[in-house]
Amino acid sequence: MGGVVHRGVGEGGGWGWAGRHGVAVSTELWRTRELMRVLTVKRLRTQVQREELIRVRRGVYAPTPCDDEGELRALLRCLPEDAMLAMHTAARRHGFGVLRESAVHVQLPPSIAKPRLPGLVVHHSVLPIRPVSVGGLPCVPAVQCAVDLARGVRRMDALPVLDAALRCGAVTVDDLIAELPLHRALRGVRQARDLLPRADGRSECRQESQLRLLLIDGGLPAPEPQMWIHDHCGIPRYRTDLGYRERRVGIEYDGLSHLDRDRMRYDRDRINWLDANGWRMRYFTDRDLYRRPSHILATLRAALTP
Repeated sequence: MGGVVHRGVGEGGGWGWAGRHGVAVSTELWRTRELMRVLTVKRLRTQVQREELIRVRRGVYAPTPCDDEGELRALLRCLPEDAMLAMHTAARRHGFGVLRESAVHVQLPPSIAKPRLPGLVVHHSVLPIRPVSVGGLPCVPAVQCAVDLARGVRRMDALPVLDAALRCGAVTVDDLIAELPLHRALRGVRQARDLLPRADGRSECRQESQLRLLLIDGGLPAPEPQMWIHDHCGIPRYRTDLGYRERRVGIEYDGLSHLDRDRMRYDRDRINWLDANGWRMRYFTDRDLYRRPSHILATLRAALTP
């Protein structure tokens, strides 16, 4: 009774828990009731004070400090068995987490009351869901996650989600088309339906997707993402973030990576080559995208005018 509890709480020397959809989601994470089988309350408090046990969440302990993965596993130990990661949190696990969100999002059936825990956002879903295991954690399937976000976040963030989901290969266009009717009576589905034909997996970052949507919503033709420009021999030379090939207009979003010295040298060579070959380049920053969208539209309308 008096020893340090690191192993031996469950069978096999560790507490391997597989009660959530048959997926093993935790090793060496113990609930208070499990520790009480081998420890007294006094001994548990002593081990916590000595940091021989780490209190990860209320009622959940680990033998060592947890990383982000362990924190997620500990949180799931506090939730009903039907809980699964959803929205922003599931998107990160599926590989298209382009939206920043510190809270953990989970989904529960509407018959289960929403738990109130710090840093937790609970969503109820009326859709039948068969969770998938991603890294041993139960998640909403990638295609449903993508459509849920496309319905639930603001328009300028929704298209980057769809683009990123296509880019990383988590979903296909056919997957999204098949999933969308299942959400037909749910809030925000009109936005998702409108954005789906505009989704393009060639966009390589959130700002590129937002810039493309700004141009489309502003009445300009849809630009080509990641457009390759060839030399007179037909060899690909440079690629622009967005572009209008017939008008020979290229568009670049300049983020922090363009401040790198080597990148600046490369950009200067590219700008000179494009200019010498009849391309008109237009460059925009986060200030333009988020504070001066009308400036972007006016600049590109002028560039596209014959």
